[in-house]
Amino acid sequence: MDKVKRFAKITLVVSLVFMLLCGIVVSSIQTSGGNVTMKELTFETDTGYTVSAYLFIPDTATADNPAPGIVSSHGYLNNKEMQDANYVELARRGYVVLATDMLSHGDSQILSAEEGTGVALTTVYHGAVALSRMPFVDHTRIGITGHSMGGMNCNMAIALDNINETPLISAVLLNCADATYTDADGNYANIYGSRDVGILSAQYDEFFHSFTDSTGAYREAPYFMENPAAQSFLNFGVDPAGVETRNADTIYHQEIDGEDAIRVIYRPDIIHPWSHFSAKATTRVIEFFEEAFGAPNPIASSDQVWQWKEAFNCIGLIGFGLFICSFAILMVFTPLFSSLRAAEPVKPAKVADRTGVIWFWGSLAAGALFGTLIYIPILKFGTGLPVGQTEAMGLGLWSTLCGVFCILSMVVFYFCYGKKHGMDLADLGVKMPLKKLGLSVLLGVIVAVVAYGCVFVADYFFFADFRIWTLAIKAFELPILRFWPYMLLFITYYVAQSVAANCFNYNTIGVKSWVNALIVAVFATIPALVLPWIQYITYFSAKHMMWPASNMHVLWLFPIVLILFFNTIMSRVVYKATKNPYIVGVTNAIIVGLLTITNTCSLL
Repeated sequence: MDKVKRFAKITLVVSLVFMLLCGIVVSSIQTSGGNVTMKELTFETDTGYTVSAYLFIPDTATADNPAPGIVSSHGYLNNKEMQDANYVELARRGYVVLATDMLSHGDSQILSAEEGTGVALTTVYHGAVALSRMPFVDHTRIGITGHSMGGMNCNMAIALDNINETPLISAVLLNCADATYTDADGNYANIYGSRDVGILSAQYDEFFHSFTDSTGAYREAPYFMENPAAQSFLNFGVDPAGVETRNADTIYHQEIDGEDAIRVIYRPDIIHPWSHFSAKATTRVIEFFEEAFGAPNPIASSDQVWQWKEAFNCIGLIGFGLFICSFAILMVFTPLFSSLRAAEPVKPAKVADRTGVIWFWGSLAAGALFGTLIYIPILKFGTGLPVGQTEAMGLGLWSTLCGVFCILSMVVFYFCYGKKHGMDLADLGVKMPLKKLGLSVLLGVIVAVVAYGCVFVADYFFFADFRIWTLAIKAFELPILRFWPYMLLFITYYVAQSVAANCFNYNTIGVKSWVNALIVAVFATIPALVLPWIQYITYFSAKHMMWPASNMHVLWLFPIVLILFFNTIMSRVVYKATKNPYIVGVTNAIIVGLLTITNTCSLL
C-alpha cells in the first residue's frame, strides 16, 4: 500500500497544479492579458430585482473615449459563464460587455413561481439600462445578444425599449431564437425600427425557426429560409408575398427614419446548444457587431482565443476529478479513517464459469436498456411537476429509478448465482459494520466539501470554474442551497452504481483491469449515448427530430455522458485502494447533486 499512497500524493499535486493552471490561464484570457478589467457585480434593477453579472471593461474604454456596450445573455437552464466565447472575444476587440445571469438563474435573484418567466425575460433590458449609466459606455451604441431564452429576453428588451422616448438599444443579435415577425394584430411588421438586427439561426436548431408551410406540413429549422417570416424579416417587416427572395449570410441595408439599418440571418451548420461553443457562431457574433458599431480594436473574426479558455477550464475539470480520487485515498491513511483502508490493493475476482459471464453481460445490458427506455417518460413526468427545479426533479427521479433497478439486479444476481458460488458480501465491501459505514459516509462528504472548496478558490481568485461545454462545476451563492433536497434523489444511483461496478462487476472479464473498468463504464453510459444518437441521426438525415417534444430532455444527456462514465472510473480507482464502494459513491452523489441544482432555473 506504500506504492498506492505515494502515487496518490503525486496525483494530488498534479490535480492542484491542473486547477491552479486553469485559474491562471483562464484569468489571463478573460482579461486579454491584463488589457481588460473583469469584475463580478450585482446590481439592482429599477423594478427592484437583483441581477448578477460579469462586467468587462477594456483599457481603451474611458469617460473621454467611451466604447460600444453589449449585453450578452445565456439561455434557459444556463448561466453567465456559458457566454464566455462572446464576452472573451467582444471584450478583446474593445467592447464593454455585460454578461448577465438571467433572473432565477446563476447568482441572480430567485423568482417566485408567480413571477416566473415573465420577469426573467426582462433581464437583458435591465442590463442595457445598467450599461447606459456607465460613463465609459457610448450610450448611442448599446447592443444586446442572447442565446435561446436569452434571445427571447432580447425581444422583450426591444418591446420595453420601444416605450422609451429615446431608445437605448441600437443593435440586436438573436442567437438561436426567433425574431418578433408580426405586430399585435398578427400582421408582418418591423418592430425593431432603425436598429441593426440579426438572427443567428442554427441549421439544426431543436427549438426555434419551425413553421407550417402552405401545404400544412410542419417544417423544422433546416427549412427556415423558406419560412415567410424569415423573408419578411430580411425585407424589413413587409409582407413577403411578391417581394424578392433574400438569402442567408447576406447583410441587407435599408434607410429607416433617416438611418441606415441592417438585417441578416446567419445559418451555421450546427445544433442549438453548440452555438455557445462554436467558432462559426462566434465568428458571426464578432462580424455582426463590427458591422453595427465598428470594433474599437479590430481583430479578424477568425482570430479567436476563447477555445483556449475552454481547454484550460477542462484541464481544471480533470484536476478536480483527480483531486477527488487522490484526496479520498490519502484520507484513508489518516488515523481517523485508517479502518477504511484495504490491506492491499484489491484485485479483480475470477469468474467461476460461463454462467457467471452471462450474468455479467446480461446485468450490464439490462441496466443500460432500463435506463434508456424509462428516460424520456420519466423526464416528461418529473419536469411536469409543480416544483422549484424541474430539471433537477426529472433527472433526480430518473437517477433514483435507475439506482433501484441496479439494487434489484444485484439482489437477484446474489441469490440466483453469487451466493451459490461463494460470493462473500463482507469480503467484497458490500456489508460492513455500522461504524465503518458511518465513517465511509463521513469521508465521502468531507471529500466533496473539500473538492468544492477548490472550486470556490478558483472562482474567488481567478473568476474561473471547471467545465467542458455544458458540464460545469461552478461556485454558487448560498440561496441556491435551499434546493438541497433534490440532491437526495441522486444518492441511490451513485452509491448503488459504485457497489455494482466494483463489488459485483470488478472481475477478470476484459483480461486487463482497465479493460474491465472501461466495459463497465461504457455500459453505464449507454442511455446517455443512445438517445442523442437516435435523435440527431434522424434530424441530420431526415431533417426532423425523433422526439421533438422531448428535445430539451435529450439535450440534458450531453453532460451526463461524461458524468456517468467518469463516475465509474473514479469509484473503481478508490475502491482498489479501499475495498469500499461507498466513499466515492457518496462524494459523486453530492457533486452531481450540486452540479444539477446550480446549473438550472430555480423558482420559489
